[in-house]
Amino acid sequence: MSSDLGAPVVPGQRGGGGGNNNAVPRGERRFVPDEVLTEFNANTSPQAIAQVARRFNLTQLESRRFDLIGSTFYRWRIGGRRSVPALVNALGNQSIVAAVQPNYLFALAEQTAPAVAIAHGDPAQYVLGKLEVERAHQIATGKGVLLAVIDSAIDGNHPDLGGSIVKNFDALGGKADPQLHGTEMAGAIAAHGKLLGIAPGAELLAARAFDNTPGKARGTSFDIFKSLQWAADNDARVINMSFAGPADPALHRMLTAAYEKDIVLVAAAGNDGPDAAPAYPAADADVIAVTATDADDKPFKMANRGKYVAVAAPGVEIVALAPDASYQITTGTSVAAAHVSGIAALLLQRDPSLKPADIRAILSATAKPFGTPGDAEFGAGVVDAFRAVMAPQIKTIGTAEAHQQATR
Repeated sequence: MSSDLGAPVVPGQRGGGGGNNNAVPRGERRFVPDEVLTEFNANTSPQAIAQVARRFNLTQLESRRFDLIGSTFYRWRIGGRRSVPALVNALGNQSIVAAVQPNYLFALAEQTAPAVAIAHGDPAQYVLGKLEVERAHQIATGKGVLLAVIDSAIDGNHPDLGGSIVKNFDALGGKADPQLHGTEMAGAIAAHGKLLGIAPGAELLAARAFDNTPGKARGTSFDIFKSLQWAADNDARVINMSFAGPADPALHRMLTAAYEKDIVLVAAAGNDGPDAAPAYPAADADVIAVTATDADDKPFKMANRGKYVAVAAPGVEIVALAPDASYQITTGTSVAAAHVSGIAALLLQRDPSLKPADIRAILSATAKPFGTPGDAEFGAGVVDAFRAVMAPQIKTIGTAEAHQQATR
């Protein structure tokens, strides 16, 4: 597991009767109010599990094996009026319970403007010039790189996304109308029509983990776990996570396992303001956390800040795809993260042997610094697609020399 940038590592909440280290953080309320997730010790019998369920008035909603971490998690509905924190504490002291936690809630945060009319090559798409995208495309387009987008439902029929989505997965089930946020992220990565994405040749794995509530879409821990497992099962090389929420012990384990399978993990730093606490999964040590900047390389005023931020990318007033063949202006660290995921795909086309740590090092070494010198709250600076794909392989010559050669 990587530890560069000093990003926080979430401790696992292990049970097994070993003390009360399962407590939900004081004041944390971002979880499904009547659900809990459990993992049982190996070889626990169904009868023992059923006995615990009866004792604590739990109704099983589903269970799922997650091969990434070699564990099965159960999702339960809590009967009666017992609170999630109280039940997590109680279950954590049961000898057969290996891990227990809330089913945390994550949000897709964005600021959108009314729909806009777009022409091919519209100058409003300033991100292309800012990141030197068209020069980068002379070298790589992300062709053939499998990139998973864990988000709300994507409009795969948008004319700018024709053929980009190669597989779909729905962690929620039910009706999945195309949503704005997922469509925006897919377009920022792979659009190839009136708008041009950072990696138009990438092959998208579309995982729906967020519901259909416009402007307030939410996703749960369990559905994100399912989406991560599906992405890994389908050989994703990059996973874009343009959402934010609380520290989640099981999600940390899933991300660590994905990182160890050489999957590049990218996430939005969050849009809760400069004084906000670190947002997850971005603040996980194995994730490339991305903040947002505007056309003048000024930080987005509502972006989270902190030492966990790796790099920045344009994310203010970005022209984006919207459902039903339309276009919209969006702002936030979500779309900034999608831009960085696209650059990761360019790098992997150029050299499929690159590891996640190599991708992070190249992005950081070739970024353009901004803000106060030595201020780590904004990461290494604004990424540059062309400088990144022109960098020599970090594994063989080292970060300093890569930086020198990329900036010549």
